[in-house]
Amino acid sequence: MKPAHATITSKGQITIPSYVRERLQLVSGNRLEFIIVNNSFLVIPINKSLKSLKGILPKPKRAFTVEEMNEAIKDGYARN
Repeated sequence: MKPAHATITSKGQITIPSYVRERLQLVSGNRLEFIIVNNSFLVIPINKSLKSLKGILPKPKRAFTVEEMNEAIKDGYARN
């Protein structure tokens, strides 16, 4: 992992290095979340598209019916 450097402007703005933007697939208009951890911070993209989430969960062993999905949703609401 190569280090990235940026300079803060007088308005508190920085430019994210191009290879970081490319690696994280960031484009103009994307939103970022900043989380402070000790004396550092994490920057997390918060508006990835649904398409980019494809494949992050394993496939279920079997397909669920609409009725089963509705029942699971109803059970989830009942717990809250």
